[in-house]
Amino acid sequence: MFQIRVRLLIQFLFLIHLSLTSLAQNKTLSNKEIATLLRDAKTHRIKSNYEESLLKSRVALEQSIKNKSNDLIANSYLIIASNFDELTEPLKALHYYNLGLYYVNKTNNYTLKNQFYNNLGNIYCFDKKQYDKGIYYYQKSLQQSQKILDKNQIFFTKLNITWAYFDIGKFQEGLPYLEYINKYQSIFGSESSIVALNMLNGMYYNFLNENEKANFYFQKAIELGTAGNEKSDLSFAHLEYSKFLNKIHEPQKAYENLCLFNKITDELHIEEKLNKANIVGINLEIDHYKREIDKIEASYKNKQDLLIEEQSKNKKIVIIVLIILVCTIISFYYFFQNIHLKQKNKLIDVQSKIQERIINASIDGQELERKKISTFLHDNISALLSSAGLHLNVFTSQQKTQPEEINKTKGILEEAHKQIRNLSHELMPALLVRFGLLYALEDLCEKTSNSRIKISFNSLIKIKKRYNEDFEMKLYFIIAELINNIIKHSNASHSSINIEETALSLIIHVTDDGTGFKNSQFEAHEGFGINQIRARINNMKGEFIINSAPNKGTSIHLKVPIVNYD
Repeated sequence: MFQIRVRLLIQFLFLIHLSLTSLAQNKTLSNKEIATLLRDAKTHRIKSNYEESLLKSRVALEQSIKNKSNDLIANSYLIIASNFDELTEPLKALHYYNLGLYYVNKTNNYTLKNQFYNNLGNIYCFDKKQYDKGIYYYQKSLQQSQKILDKNQIFFTKLNITWAYFDIGKFQEGLPYLEYINKYQSIFGSESSIVALNMLNGMYYNFLNENEKANFYFQKAIELGTAGNEKSDLSFAHLEYSKFLNKIHEPQKAYENLCLFNKITDELHIEEKLNKANIVGINLEIDHYKREIDKIEASYKNKQDLLIEEQSKNKKIVIIVLIILVCTIISFYYFFQNIHLKQKNKLIDVQSKIQERIINASIDGQELERKKISTFLHDNISALLSSAGLHLNVFTSQQKTQPEEINKTKGILEEAHKQIRNLSHELMPALLVRFGLLYALEDLCEKTSNSRIKISFNSLIKIKKRYNEDFEMKLYFIIAELINNIIKHSNASHSSINIEETALSLIIHVTDDGTGFKNSQFEAHEGFGINQIRARINNMKGEFIINSAPNKGTSIHLKVPIVNYD
């Protein structure tokens, strides 16, 4: 009699299956009708009518794919996976959760995303024991719940995270979540969660070795679980309490609780088997059902892949054309910019050379004028004043009395002669003319040194060595300008002028221990006579290098080809 009933049930289910399949093939449902079908499938799953739920969710999936609704496709996969999850088929459930995850991530349905991530966390933690992955998905679930402020779901997700961390002994990581669920159990908790919460408190105090508190919470969890209907949480409470009792050396009680855990677990397994037995008809076709679902998915994927491939080809063509166009535009732009830049650089170079020539011509003129004026003052005016003074001295020596006016005139002539001589030496130092560059520089360093700054002169060349007169004059005034800059701007206490000679060049190092500056800032500054000095060195075919840093002093390197004395 029982076999006849089973056969009738199988035939009845098969007819339903055919009718629903036919409906799916011959009619395209609207999104509203699909949503209604999914609500029915969900209701059947909640009522443990798994075969009806699976059949309706399969039709909903096929219709959702036809309508290209990511939200409905994801919902269909969620219900299919949830059915297998409750039928303790975790591998099949995981397969469909992952398929659905692809589609749910294309939506902004945070509630649906939360369900996927939370269910995946359950499978990885409690079925596959892959806690890192499980906690990862729980955290993702928590993010979605927080976006929509679903406080109930936040509470239960944090409960799962606590349990997962405690299962692997990471009590410190799980503690913040435990504190949260302890705080909000009275608001968002349930009869099931209160059992789990007390068990988790027991596990935590067991970890802290606070045995009295741990014992209290474990007993409370068992008491509440026994009074309620949640066998799964009750069984785990007995298991964890057994571990605790064994730890505190109460083996008899530990054994009793372990037996209770095994008993409840066996009862749950029997219930699972009964659930599977109640849907014997659909279980006979379960692989066929999976193949059909996968076939629907594969067909959709193939069409989608072809479309994506075609779109990809079109995109590549457009991208290549755009790249060629952009490259052409950029090439033309840089080509014309390069031409413009070359012209600009040539113009700047010409202007720089013109400016340099103007500076050199100006300085050459100044030096020539210096020399002429110095010579004129020394050879003419100074000679005339000396002659006038001599005649006046002869006249006064012949007179017994010397009028006051004559004495004042003699003093004026002597002062004028002295000032003319000093001015002549400033314009063209006598030492430079008579004894050469090295004598003149040594004298300049000695005269310029004072209590505030010491300027030392060091030469590896014989002091009597002479060079071309113009060459010596140019170098003298360049070095004099550099010394003047050190005195005015560097705040240095010591400076040195070092000169050496190679076969073809004269090398001069000017250093100080002053405040220094940034090279870039100095280059931008047009003062200190540096432009003129650089122009003079360039005109002499030499090198001019400045190295400095804030608070590290300054070093100036000059290298000029030698022009020997003719």
